[in-house]
Amino acid sequence: MRAINQADLPKTRANYVPLSPVQFLERSALIYPDKIAIRYDAVVYTYREFEARCRRLASALSERGIGRGDTVAVLAPNVPAMLEAHYGIPALGAILNPLNYRLDAPTIAYCLNYGEAKALIVDVEFLPLLTDVLPLLEHDILLITIEDTCVESAVNFADVERHAHIYYEELLSEGDPEYLWAGPDDEWDSLSLLFTSGTTGDPKGVLYHHRGAYLNALGSALAFGLLPSSVYLWTLPMFHCNGWTYTWAVTAAGGTHVCLRRVEPARIFRIIQEHVVTHLCGAPIVLSMLIHAPEEVKIQFDHPVEILTGGAAPPSTVIDATEKMGFKVTHAYGLTESYGPSMICAWQDEWAGLPLIERSQRMARQGVPMLTMAYATVADPDTHFAVPQDGVTMGELMLRSNTLMKGYLKDQPATDMAFREGWFHTGDLAVWHADNYVEIKDRSKDIIISGGENISSLEVEECLYRHPQVMEAAVVARPDAKWGETPCAFVTLKPDTAAITEEEIIAWCQQHIARYKVPRSVVFGPLDKTATGKIQKFTLRERAKNL
Repeated sequence: MRAINQADLPKTRANYVPLSPVQFLERSALIYPDKIAIRYDAVVYTYREFEARCRRLASALSERGIGRGDTVAVLAPNVPAMLEAHYGIPALGAILNPLNYRLDAPTIAYCLNYGEAKALIVDVEFLPLLTDVLPLLEHDILLITIEDTCVESAVNFADVERHAHIYYEELLSEGDPEYLWAGPDDEWDSLSLLFTSGTTGDPKGVLYHHRGAYLNALGSALAFGLLPSSVYLWTLPMFHCNGWTYTWAVTAAGGTHVCLRRVEPARIFRIIQEHVVTHLCGAPIVLSMLIHAPEEVKIQFDHPVEILTGGAAPPSTVIDATEKMGFKVTHAYGLTESYGPSMICAWQDEWAGLPLIERSQRMARQGVPMLTMAYATVADPDTHFAVPQDGVTMGELMLRSNTLMKGYLKDQPATDMAFREGWFHTGDLAVWHADNYVEIKDRSKDIIISGGENISSLEVEECLYRHPQVMEAAVVARPDAKWGETPCAFVTLKPDTAAITEEEIIAWCQQHIARYKVPRSVVFGPLDKTATGKIQKFTLRERAKNL
């Protein structure tokens, strides 16, 4: 008996269709044509209308010469047009490039030049910023302006004569609502270009493919329990990892997107109640904003609201305070290179019976691989042998999956370094617990080595966050003649709290962590942050050197 020859069974159009998240919109529009897909203030679109608008966008861009492999950038908050761009642009086989509107003009211009964007969809709110960007562009670009009655801003482009210009709704009116978009030729085709924050140099361009976005969106929908009845509030920027792929996941589930221009606690509480919001995502800073909002805006709601948070591990005190307001917190971990969430702290029923601090500490771990993350390991970064699952031995968290980037645009050396030995190297140092849950201890560059002992800055920060007067904390290494390095804490106190001294903070830490881990110095005041809201530890390290 001869073995089956794989060549005898080729792919055909009948049994092979390239995976693409654009397909989710087609399906939901077919099944739920009259269901509300998008809410934004007084604007409401059904799934039928949502799909038609995306087809119009694809059609109109095609008529203006945008096609397969071309880059279309978007500079906009979480408005419907930003969501529509996540379908209309990839549906052409073009590459969506969501830009961080918190960046400065030279950095945005760098991204547009490096990504060779042929068109830029820009929200009216950012026209003043754009007037500083346009003179820095190295090529002509089609400008498409999103107008919004909520924003007052004159259309006054500098150097506009170089660039064609049209308003977004005018562009859509030119398009065909039944346009048959081509989709990708191959599921490995580039879908999205995202730039890392670039805190220590020029941003890197991260390329996503259709297959990875499709799979990660489905994994995210399942992990977060999205259903057709789900109402998702857009508190997470869509420019950040394509909204952790929830731009597609919510649509895959047939849920409702509630768009939000600005993250304002009073507005968030009101919308949760008014539209019966069931899900939202955000970095720990969003949780902190909700916790510290004035009591008069904290509307009590009588339905469950799930929050998925990521970025730095939320301190146990933050998890506790958030849950007391009626939210159920789930912690996830990921990077731009992994389409957002790649690990999730999956809930275990037995945790419910643990004391609050112990339960919250378990919930703050990075957890286990998402369903669509094939493999994760904590290993020695040189030998690539896994570390013992003893919760103590540190190694580097490494990933292997279909839900990892294609690579860095125009940077093969950096791509090769990230993917060496068949693993994606996250650069995060972690321990592996006996229950298979991973816990990040630090970025490899943030670990503090004092007298030969490794000190996790995250562990010290967790201790500081438990102090009743501390709102934000960051810990970095400070050079020390005797010990090599010692921990230096930067602390922001909660508003309307009494003054506190450096000695009191140090005494608090001495009561809760090992003496050698206690900060030797404490600096009070606002923390330096990047344009994406991440704490800039590299600038804090420079400040610590000069204390």
